[in-house]
Amino acid sequence: MSADMIQLTTAQAIVRWLENQYIEVDGEERRLCGGGFGIFGHGNVTCLGEALYGAQDALPLYRGQNEQSMGFAAAAYAKQWLRQRFMFCTASAGPGTANLLTASALAHANRLPMLMLCGDTFITRLPDPVLQQLEHFGDPTFGVNDAFKAVTRYWDRITHPAQVIQSLPNAIATMLDPADCGPAFLGLPQDVQGWRYDYPEAFFAKRVHRIRRQAPDAAEIADAAALLKGAERPMIIAGGGVQYSGAVDALTKFAETHQIPVAETIAGRANMLATHPLNIGPVGVTGSDSANAIAEKADVIVAVGTRLQDFTTGSWTAFSKEARFVSLNAARHDAGKHMSLPVVGDAKLGLSALDAAVSGYQAPVDWVRGAQAERKSWDAYVAENVAYGDNRPNSYAQAIGVVNALCDPRDRVVAAAGGLPAEVTANWRTLDIGTVDVEFGFSCMGYEISGGWGARIAQSQREPDRDTIVFTGDGSYLMLNSDIYSSVLSAKKLIVLVLDNGGFAVINKLQNNTGNESFNNLLKDCPTIPETFAVDFEAHARAMGADAETVSGPAELAQAFGRAKASDKTYVICMLVDAYEGWTQQGHTWWEVGTPHVTGSKRVREAHLDQESTRARQRKGV
Repeated sequence: MSADMIQLTTAQAIVRWLENQYIEVDGEERRLCGGGFGIFGHGNVTCLGEALYGAQDALPLYRGQNEQSMGFAAAAYAKQWLRQRFMFCTASAGPGTANLLTASALAHANRLPMLMLCGDTFITRLPDPVLQQLEHFGDPTFGVNDAFKAVTRYWDRITHPAQVIQSLPNAIATMLDPADCGPAFLGLPQDVQGWRYDYPEAFFAKRVHRIRRQAPDAAEIADAAALLKGAERPMIIAGGGVQYSGAVDALTKFAETHQIPVAETIAGRANMLATHPLNIGPVGVTGSDSANAIAEKADVIVAVGTRLQDFTTGSWTAFSKEARFVSLNAARHDAGKHMSLPVVGDAKLGLSALDAAVSGYQAPVDWVRGAQAERKSWDAYVAENVAYGDNRPNSYAQAIGVVNALCDPRDRVVAAAGGLPAEVTANWRTLDIGTVDVEFGFSCMGYEISGGWGARIAQSQREPDRDTIVFTGDGSYLMLNSDIYSSVLSAKKLIVLVLDNGGFAVINKLQNNTGNESFNNLLKDCPTIPETFAVDFEAHARAMGADAETVSGPAELAQAFGRAKASDKTYVICMLVDAYEGWTQQGHTWWEVGTPHVTGSKRVREAHLDQESTRARQRKGV
């Protein structure tokens, strides 16, 4: 072996290469991979585990309790770092790896980087069929890991040690690409992990990565500027891509210079402070009356860093059919949606170029004042909505209002799935930029606590004196709660609010709103449950090592939240909320859901006809 070569196993090469990848963030070099989450089994412990043991300082390994929750934590970590850093997840062959499928889908839907290093069957096939192997009689190469092709941006199976020389850089390039960002999967056969190979030393040299900024095409900017200059009622929809691009200041400057009202998507919450005079509120199904009112009237909509999903667009009924869209997005796929004028490129560079191209333009004063009046009315509604007392039933909104009033401006809020994403999106008043993580791309129950743990790991590296605050319902808590234990073990404090409404209340609400009888959502409406009983969430959280208490209402919640802030470890606060009353009633647009065209129920038939009556407003596009 020559002097410029080094003999390593495949697993050792992967780990050594990851150790030497760096990224420049705000002028400071940091290791690109922040470490990993791992559960070992026979498919990854002997070889990859051996390699990771020697890299504990550079790549700390957090032991998860469930592979799915590890993936959620990795996704939230990447989101907290604005996709500039990632974590890997390692799982054994078989069910351990299969458990990562949901988390990979979440990362894919939310365009978040995550590297999966997962065990695979033996390439030699000499011991087949091995423990946990799925045999496909007509295709021996086909297995569980192939399922990840549908939920990853990059997929490879390493069948020879030399392949990692090509595969690892390609995986990283995908995860750092603003247009193609998403999860990467490497299947690692159990024998190949331990095979040796003479690698070139140069492969392991330190490399500093930078995220590419694609400048927009001048002709696309010119087309967009010509359209915007003629706008009488313009608005901006700001998505999560604004933050990933570091374009918050550019967005604010653009809006202020041209006096254009701004609405936020769910992923784009916390692009602007709640008090900014051009922040008109969240838009869409879980939006605000203020943003939706101007969306209905707008003639030109500049969509920045958003994939325009149905909750943003009200299934494409939130806007006038005559309205024109300009979509500025790093991804060509998103920039061209619904016959938009596409501007393919980085949000920060694109906003600066568009700013120069529409120099001198400002939206009409009456349009801006009208939008601001709508926001003032919405603020008054939210203030009333989060208020408590006068024997009002406990609600999500009240809990959100209590925390919003008492938290530090830089505390991070995490929510996902169920009714809380809508309630947080509508009622939370942003206190500082980039402090809200409402996972609604995949709307995945169970993300809340695991995502909070991952976010806290990232937060502790940047703002260790701030808190991560998790809002979760009882349904999501019961689905995946074990990372309360993880947070205690790793000394990564969370504040978790468990708001118990006795089941899946928001889906029960949807069921009722479409004329259906309550069935199988609230525990009391499950015919297979002869007698319900309340879960003691406080005792359960304490059993996992957290501090915990149960409060009777918002006033006690405020006092408990103070104790949670003062605590030095994970603190869980439990409160019953009403399953029927207290929902945010305003701020909603139409949302398309499938309803029965044929039914014996009068109520279901009437609800179907009512649902279809709104379809006439739906924009037709691709």
